[in-house]
Amino acid sequence: MTFFKKNALYLIVIALVAVVFLFPSVQTKLKELFLPVAAIESAVTLKDEDYDVQLKGINVPSTNLKNLKGNKLVFLNFWGTWCAPCREEWPTIQDLYEARKDKIDFVLIAMQDKEEDVVKFMKEKGYTAPVYIAQSPVSKNILPKSFPTTFLLDKNGRILLKEDASKDWNSKSVNDFIDNVTQ
Repeated sequence: MTFFKKNALYLIVIALVAVVFLFPSVQTKLKELFLPVAAIESAVTLKDEDYDVQLKGINVPSTNLKNLKGNKLVFLNFWGTWCAPCREEWPTIQDLYEARKDKIDFVLIAMQDKEEDVVKFMKEKGYTAPVYIAQSPVSKNILPKSFPTTFLLDKNGRILLKEDASKDWNSKSVNDFIDNVTQ
């Protein structure tokens, strides 16, 4: 009994650490609460050459990513019709697009996809967020290693947020984050 009294604080800390590592939902919640601020503090800024990606518009006019730098926040998402987690997060991206298209430029780049598959997917689901296919190489600084991968970039190209997994993009925490960085 004296062992527990002497070491109660250590045992509580070990139990809390175990809960964080054993339950991914707890990790995700803690990440959403604490890491966006940390991500801004140590943000990487993309160079002009990182923005030089020729984009063929699927449901919007074609453009170059560099044309969007300096205007608004950029929601840059790499996805594919073949990617189950990408399809899972699409409804929340569409909701965010409808709510925030005045404050954010949306660039959803379909990767490793045929144009006709992307067109079919967009039409079947009724999605209207701007979708492109890259026509030139994507810089290694933003080239995804997994799908989906999403960046939220500020006007100067600073990476405010990077997510390399499926996410609810219309959650309260994301909307609060956007409100904070657009003020």
